[in-house]
Amino acid sequence: MTKIDTVRAAMMQAMKDKDKPRKEALSLLLSALKNKAIDKRADLTEEEENAIVLREIKQCQESIDTANGREAIIEENTLRMKVYQEFAPQMMDEAAIAEVIRALLVELGIDRPTPQQKGMIMKNLMPRVKGKADGALVQQVLSAMMA
Repeated sequence: MTKIDTVRAAMMQAMKDKDKPRKEALSLLLSALKNKAIDKRADLTEEEENAIVLREIKQCQESIDTANGREAIIEENTLRMKVYQEFAPQMMDEAAIAEVIRALLVELGIDRPTPQQKGMIMKNLMPRVKGKADGALVQQVLSAMMA
């Protein structure tokens, strides 16, 4: 079942439950997913669907950050973010990121990473964790391994 189908089913349930704010949030997410599929002219991959959900969450956070105390906007975007997070991929924790880094270091033949190698390691690492881990956390874990 694609994320579009899952979101559509959740939206139908929200309509049955007469939960208008949830239905509206799901409707916006569904349209973002559909628009991307239309632009691509093909079905979306799971990675693309996850990227869209994460982008929508990020946009809500940015709206909250720039709302300057306007409670209606903050409340609306907080609700949307909460709904979108139900469909967001499970993000990797520090231990999982460290495991991916260790595996990569073995592949690259690096015993003890140095700050000079950080760029090369990140270049190889980010495609493996894209959409699954926060980039800042990945960098933090890698830096801790270098210390």
